[in-house]
Amino acid sequence: MTDTHAHLDFLEPEELKEAQAHLPELRAVLTLGVDPARWERTLALAQGNVYAAVGLHPTSAHLLSPEVEEALRHYARHPRVRAIGETGLDYYWTPETGPAQYRALDFQAALAEALGLPLVLHVRSRDGKAEEDLSEWLLQNRPKKAVLHAFSGHPALERAGLETGAYFSFAGPLTYKKNGALREAARRLPREKLLVETDTPFLPPEPFRGQRNRPHYVRHTLFRLAESLGVSFEEAEALTDRNAEGLFRWSL
Repeated sequence: MTDTHAHLDFLEPEELKEAQAHLPELRAVLTLGVDPARWERTLALAQGNVYAAVGLHPTSAHLLSPEVEEALRHYARHPRVRAIGETGLDYYWTPETGPAQYRALDFQAALAEALGLPLVLHVRSRDGKAEEDLSEWLLQNRPKKAVLHAFSGHPALERAGLETGAYFSFAGPLTYKKNGALREAARRLPREKLLVETDTPFLPPEPFRGQRNRPHYVRHTLFRLAESLGVSFEEAEALTDRNAEGLFRWSL
């Protein structure tokens, strides 16, 4: 199993100890540092089968400055870094920083392109506007390697992701009873573009809703993905492990 999106630096010490005890169950974990104060800690946690991504979350986009850009360029060249992000558009928490979010997104997309790394994309809004705007950005900019993190099934984002060859990463919401439409989307998508994640410590799958997530809980999302695809757990595991390896290149 591979958890392609976690935030280990958000875990409390006892939670982190538990998560690390279960790491042997996983092929790899990608832990993401999402603002300058977290990059050092994220890289310190990137050991063994844990790898890192560094970026500026859209809710922290207002922090972008020449100094932050230079620091991100530096950290992005660390040998354990396998992606840039997460970046994107978030109108749920900080709609007023839209212009800054676009600047941060464009900078990180250019950095990912220059380094040949995948770009991890976050999107959230109350009315679907951020999803529509990110879909338009994808079609205009066409990053060579992009991941739609915690894909929600938004139709415009699905179409844009398909047209630009993006990967679709499913988190805990895939397991929720009411999300049949999301499971239908998983069935429609190209299997070679499917990933699973936890977004630890957020978005826990059933049966852990209301609790804090852990990377090894990805098993539950993977089980529901296998069920949606009509394949065995082992087949879904091999598929998503292979997709993640091809994108993030753990073996390098």
